[in-house]
Amino acid sequence: MEPLIITSAPNGAYKQNTDHAQVPLTPEHIATTAKACLDAGASMLHLHIRDAQGRHSLDVEGYRTALEAVKKAVGQELVLQVTSEAAKVYQAPAQIAMVQALRPEAVSVGLRELDQPEIGEAGLADFFAWLAREKVMTQVIAYDTVDLQRWQSLRERGVVPDAPWFLLFVLGRYTAGQQSNPLDLVPFVHAHTGSEPWAVCAFGSTEHACVTAAAALGGHVRVGFENNLQLKDGTVAPNNAALVAQAAQAAQSLGRPLASAHDVRALFGR
Repeated sequence: MEPLIITSAPNGAYKQNTDHAQVPLTPEHIATTAKACLDAGASMLHLHIRDAQGRHSLDVEGYRTALEAVKKAVGQELVLQVTSEAAKVYQAPAQIAMVQALRPEAVSVGLRELDQPEIGEAGLADFFAWLAREKVMTQVIAYDTVDLQRWQSLRERGVVPDAPWFLLFVLGRYTAGQQSNPLDLVPFVHAHTGSEPWAVCAFGSTEHACVTAAAALGGHVRVGFENNLQLKDGTVAPNNAALVAQAAQAAQSLGRPLASAHDVRALFGR
């Protein structure tokens, strides 16, 4: 089977140190967390940054500072994916402007966040064409099959050009208490008619069951404190690396090798 890409999502836009002491908020803590997750089996880091008050930020200089710290810790051994998440703070034009100013190696974009009237299909076409030209490794987030079908329509009509896109299926985003179920993956798998590689992320203590199901079906996985603080037995995880290690163990049980950062870059034409 294709090597499994494990992405660590160690902090997200909302969690604080009061939620868990090992939620990394500073560049230095993000860097040490990244190294521990690399050692546990991750090949990609999904990176959020915070402002001085610990709030979600898309500040370009803040990103550059955090990326520099992480690179000192891991070199080229992790693909560094920044988020463009709105998190109820940013609007689509500012999200796009940040990505174009930063020109990161990799980025995640929420399709429904960018697919807004002020952007329009012409704006989407321009942005995705820019991402393709710049060879920014882009993961497109679908929160449900409506998002996925919208993406497929944009692709089929040529609004989004051919490029090595990566999809992320979010399981259980709109369920009660945001508790995911592996069965949440089934509609995505049936609706996914394209050839893009895909990954999943899930909420709550069922995260591990969800990502194991995805790995068994040939998908890739994102795990971490952004969405879940618990190990598969329901106890609180000591750190993000423990969640990565669980996913790596699941891959081993499935006979699926782990992807390196080199494998990820090769898969997406970097």
